[in-house]
Amino acid sequence: MELKNKRLTATGFLIAIGIVYGDIGTSPLYVMKSILGENGGIHSASRELIVGSISLILWTVTLLTTVKYVIIALRATNHGEGGIFALYALVRKRAKWLVVPALVGGAALLADGTLTPAVTVTTSIEGLKGMTLGQGVPVSSQTTVIIITVCILLVLFLIQRMGTALIGKAFGPIMLVWFSFLGITGIMNLSHDWSLLEAINPIWAVRILFSPANKVGIFILGSIFLATTGAEALYSDVGHVGKANIVGSWPFVFLCLALNYLGQGVWILQNTDAKVTSDFNPFFQAIPESWRLFAIALATIAAIIASQALITGSFTLVSEATNLKFLPRMNISYPSTEQGQIYIASVNKMLCAATIGIVFLFQTSEHMEAAYGLAITVTMLMTTILLNEYLGSIGIHLIWRIVFTLFFGSIEFMFFISSMTKFVHGGYVTVIIAGFIGIIMYIWYFGNKVRDKREAKNSYVRLDEYVNMLTNLSHDEDYPTYATNLVYMAKVKYNKFIKREVLYSILDKRPKRAKAYWFVTVNVTNEPYTAEYAINTYGTKNVINIQLYLGFKKQSSVNVYLRQIVHELIADGTIEAQPQEYTTTPGRDVGDFSFVIVNDVVSPQTQLTGYEKWIVTARVWLQNLSSNPASWFGLEYADTVIERVPLILGKPNPSYIKRVKPIDFKNGQK
Repeated sequence: MELKNKRLTATGFLIAIGIVYGDIGTSPLYVMKSILGENGGIHSASRELIVGSISLILWTVTLLTTVKYVIIALRATNHGEGGIFALYALVRKRAKWLVVPALVGGAALLADGTLTPAVTVTTSIEGLKGMTLGQGVPVSSQTTVIIITVCILLVLFLIQRMGTALIGKAFGPIMLVWFSFLGITGIMNLSHDWSLLEAINPIWAVRILFSPANKVGIFILGSIFLATTGAEALYSDVGHVGKANIVGSWPFVFLCLALNYLGQGVWILQNTDAKVTSDFNPFFQAIPESWRLFAIALATIAAIIASQALITGSFTLVSEATNLKFLPRMNISYPSTEQGQIYIASVNKMLCAATIGIVFLFQTSEHMEAAYGLAITVTMLMTTILLNEYLGSIGIHLIWRIVFTLFFGSIEFMFFISSMTKFVHGGYVTVIIAGFIGIIMYIWYFGNKVRDKREAKNSYVRLDEYVNMLTNLSHDEDYPTYATNLVYMAKVKYNKFIKREVLYSILDKRPKRAKAYWFVTVNVTNEPYTAEYAINTYGTKNVINIQLYLGFKKQSSVNVYLRQIVHELIADGTIEAQPQEYTTTPGRDVGDFSFVIVNDVVSPQTQLTGYEKWIVTARVWLQNLSSNPASWFGLEYADTVIERVPLILGKPNPSYIKRVKPIDFKNGQK
């Protein structure tokens, strides 16, 4: 559901609660647990450590989430859409190098997302471990925890193809209950020691970084950062719920989170002598025992909702990257009638494999927490760089831009350095995943750049110079009709230049006679939901150049769009009518369509060397691995032909063969 109105509404508030805050809303499950684990456990917890840590949490969320994202980043929306790729689309014309932070940040965001479902669901299920239900203990070991976690995750990924419109409507009320529960249990514990409210004072946050009560020093920020990992998701989801609904709902969410952290702090300080097990979690222990089963069930549902939001967010992120030419085209389906909800089977499979693999690799939530958050610090740094350029584009003075970049860049760099300690404890997993995604993005984007730069000068010809030949072929009855409408999905540059192999396919291979020749270019715009077209017929009724302008979130249903366009052009006399003598539809005035897609294959004659040859070859290899281009253009059920043509880059060396006399076998001479 799209809620892009400028007013805060009760419905918008509820949907924002359900969609936006899943990740940051489940952080109380593991943040305090991670802080205690780094500092020797609950028995070593001092008041200074707890007050200082909570102060760090509150001020980290205040500065990074509230100030940077809610107050500043939400202003940097691309016609209502947010996220690092939408931000890049806004500023990419300011400098070519801005593609680097966009690629790095996007890859890191996708990689870090594989840990969120694993760590949140595992943490929730671990709350059941050792709990007596009836006469037995259903979850008695970590192996059982892993089995239950994997089953939940498998079901979650399996239902993606069916769409989540129905369960999505329940997200808001459930998450409202979850945040209310966080706030209520937090204030219940806080009421036992109101003095812990002194954590609001930022002096405690600064002091604990250098206090001997904190055994890990500045590296405690690696655990503190877990409290704000959902901030980037908040920015990415603004297009689904609207800026006003996020701004209006965030104070309630922040208050509930703050109360819960404070309540956990009070409980810890009052139970430093408690007997605990190795998988002790202060979140569940701070809840009255009679409420604990309900808390675990609610936490599990909240974790599933957080995971669901992340999975669908990954689909959106990949779709945007594809349209910005950062990733190869993938087959995108739309499982529900709700605008913007998409499903990418290949991405779903990869996320599922990576997430379940992480559960088996790390085994416990404690080990997952050690790896969590490293990559997202990189994304936040890259977003800061892009936001600096955005502020410049709207006329903010250079001095204030420098202040913004240095302030937030310094904070995020500190978090990055502290999170680097997680590298050897599992952070390398997300770094490897981010590196893999980043390499694919790099190859695809820069491979396209090299290809466009090094194509032979004569690889493009003027389409307008061939219109007479095409018109004559259209009316030449000596050739059989190939199709009424022959459509080439081929880019026409500057409204007249087209690749030579396209015309070679029509005229030289085997002349393809058609009533009308269509050359369709799909242009992805910076706006998310553009759906426009422009035509050039070069003064004919048979040769039509169509420029489709589709937003980066718009489905490329070329077959559907083209039929509408043909009807309109016949109606206004731009092209000839196509009455059909044989048809099941009386009065049908549009003939059949045959679509042709030309794919490149690197030719042996390509003269590139070194880096350029490697990246172009890798780019073509990725192209062949990706989904059928017919699916990307929405032509799955159309008559589509994919022709492979040699890609010759650089100046090819002419090859000659010398003619000699035939061999005289009788005399053994030539």
